Amino acid sequence: MKLKATLAALCAVASFSAFAQAPIVIKFSHVVATDTPKGQAAERFKQLAEKATNGRVKVELYPNSQLYKDKEELEALQLGAVQMLAPSLAKFGPLGVKEFEAFDLPYIFPTKTALYNVTEGPIGKGLLKKLESKGITGLAYWDNGFKVMSANKPLRTPADFKGLKMRIQSSKVLDAQMRTLGANPQVLAFSEVYQALQTGVVDGTENPPSNMYTQKMHEVQKHVTVSDHGYLGYAVIVNKKFWDGLPADIRTALETAMRDATTFEKAIAQRDNDMAMDAIKKAGKTEIYNLSAKEQAEWRKALLPVQKDMEGRIGKDLIQAINKEAAK
Repeated sequence: MKLKATLAALCAVASFSAFAQAPIVIKFSHVVATDTPKGQAAERFKQLAEKATNGRVKVELYPNSQLYKDKEELEALQLGAVQMLAPSLAKFGPLGVKEFEAFDLPYIFPTKTALYNVTEGPIGKGLLKKLESKGITGLAYWDNGFKVMSANKPLRTPADFKGLKMRIQSSKVLDAQMRTLGANPQVLAFSEVYQALQTGVVDGTENPPSNMYTQKMHEVQKHVTVSDHGYLGYAVIVNKKFWDGLPADIRTALETAMRDATTFEKAIAQRDNDMAMDAIKKAGKTEIYNLSAKEQAEWRKALLPVQKDMEGRIGKDLIQAINKEAAK
């Protein structure tokens, strides 16, 4: 009996020890392909995080909407079904943090420098803090880049959009943008866009080139206009309760891994968009049109009223602060 009790005690200790050493699992879900800037940066974060924590953390990646679609993923994070996401900034408006929709305003960021003045400065940090009341901790901003417009007809002037059904993310700003151009905005999950374009459910869409190419949208769109009219970025976020509950040394290691992954992500985003545009050209199915300076000025003028229209929703002071920072 004594021997049995001793063996049972030893087994219990061994079992507890194994349990205690089980890695902390971070499920990182996102909706794009692994070969996009976001997909590659998620892979880099996984490598850095697991190495920095000596295997005490295991990052499980779920790309291409394997776990959740656009509309489902934020709720899943808040419920703790996943620990980490990198949703596009437009997703936070429907969550109730409307200030993030400032990133959707057309032509508000004239350059990448202007953009980084905002995301890496007090404005960007202040916006991430606003997520905490929703049970979310913001860790970093990731880039995808500036967007192009596509359709099955040439889009060279604002008048060319009249009557077109254009796919957008769920965003009041993007809705207003398309309506200002005379188009009919259609909200669709990212995973559904290719089929919608293929079957004519929608006539066109807007995306950075890397998203367009990796989802094969160029195969079902005859015309692309390099308009650089809008920006698509992401916020890497975690479940706040999960994050706050991590051991301090683990959290510090993950913050360092995220910083390094973010530097990597920003470096590859522009490169991947340039490569994607070259690949779209080479595929030969899509005619690419670059707006002249005069044409782009016409687009800017046509879309400027969107900023005014959205002051009541986003905040006049915030829009002015971004414009001031972007002008530096």
